[in-house]
Order: sequence, then structure tokens, then C-alpha cells
Amino acid sequence: MKLIPIPAFDDNYIWMLHDGRRALVVDPGDADPVLAALQQGGLALEAILVTHHHGDHTGGVEILRKSTGAQVCGPALERMPGPLQRLSDGDVIGPLGLRLEVLLVPGHTAGHIAYWGQVSGADPVLFCGDTLFSAGCGRLFEGTPAQMLASLTRLAALPDATRVCCAHEYTLSSLRFAVAVEPDNADLLAYQAQAQVLRQQRLPTLPSTIGLEKAVNPFLRTHLPKVAHAVQQRNPDARDPVSVFAALRTWKDQF
Repeated sequence: MKLIPIPAFDDNYIWMLHDGRRALVVDPGDADPVLAALQQGGLALEAILVTHHHGDHTGGVEILRKSTGAQVCGPALERMPGPLQRLSDGDVIGPLGLRLEVLLVPGHTAGHIAYWGQVSGADPVLFCGDTLFSAGCGRLFEGTPAQMLASLTRLAALPDATRVCCAHEYTLSSLRFAVAVEPDNADLLAYQAQAQVLRQQRLPTLPSTIGLEKAVNPFLRTHLPKVAHAVQQRNPDARDPVSVFAALRTWKDQF
């Protein structure tokens, strides 16, 4: 089973998983690069998975559904054009013979979902949309800091080997902020150097892993005293876990 990030727009990734014959894609904001990849690989698209309702994740769904007949799956709690299979927390789907669990992870949007599952012969995979980025997290457009913190805590509890398939190539900008929060984090500095080399070669920095993100991502590290202290240097009122997270997100928004 091959996992491929298909670039779209300026910095989106449409993730494709295929077995050499059949494929699924996640968050196809644009149909054209998906159709090109399908033709190049001689693949039949069987499923389209959507994490949330934003147009850069859904814009290509209708064209792909009509041109391939693929089944569309998406969040039950968000406005999504049909026909689609509406998914709720804890649901399990089986595209390509896989077993993918649906996780409700509100914060970026109110009904955002993620897909997690084992892939035969490889490490688990997480399609997390705009909830978790490498060294960062999504903006809070509809949810609350408490919701996003709970969502990220839930994702951080997944196995460390899980491959994190974020929907945007935001890694370098997220790392610049992460270094401002933890300038003495050796794992973070090493990852920043590695990511810079990849981007200089025009290669994706993704997928990441849950284990790596727990070592470098400040939004998964707000429970650590040194991260909380860095936040409190800017906002002394940030004392409990939710207010520390909220202040960190505000810091990033203004960075």
C-alpha cells in the first residue's frame, strides 16, 4: 500500500493511498491533480475521505465523484454536499480493505474529523486535515481552545509510529515559531535543519510521526513546565492548561 502526497494550490496536500490498482484520496480540494495521478498510475478511485468543510479540502469532490463513481465519506456534524456517508466519532470504515477509525477532533472547525488506522505491512496512518500540522496546529475558526487542546491530546495518544498526514506544507513556518517557544530543544533544532534541506530540494516534509510531534510540536507540549513558562513570560495570566494553550495559539496567530 503506497502513501503519496499530491500537491495542490500553494501548499495543500491531497493524500492518496493505493495498492497499485485501487485508490482513496483525502481532502481533494482540486480534482485535476488527483485525476492526473490516477491516470498516471492506472488507478481506480474507490473512496474520497473528507475531514472538514473548507473549500480547499472539498472543491474537487463533486468532479471526482461524478467522473469515478467513488464513494464520498465526510463529517456528520458539518454541512457537506451529498451524496456522502456521514461519519461520527467511533465509526469504522473499510475502503481498500483497510480499517480506518473516525475520530472527532473539533477546534479548527466544529465538526472536524480525522481518520486513523493500521495499514498492512506498514506503520499506522493518520489523516488529520487541519487539526494537527507538523510543529503546529490549525487556527481556531469555529472551535474553542479547550476543544482543540482535547483534540490534540487525543491525537498525541495514538501510537508513536503513526504517520501524520497533514493537509498543508506549513512545516518550516511552524518550526520557526516552535523554536521561538523552545530555543534549546535539540530535537526541534535537528528537525528544523532536516526540514530545510527537504524543502530546498522541493520535497515534502510530510508525513511526520506522532512520536516526532510529541518531541517538537509546542501545541502537544503545553503540559511541560518549560513551554508553559515561555507562554507565561508573554501572558502571566495563562496558568491552567486551557489558558496556556489559548495564549500559545494567540502568540502563533500574531507571530
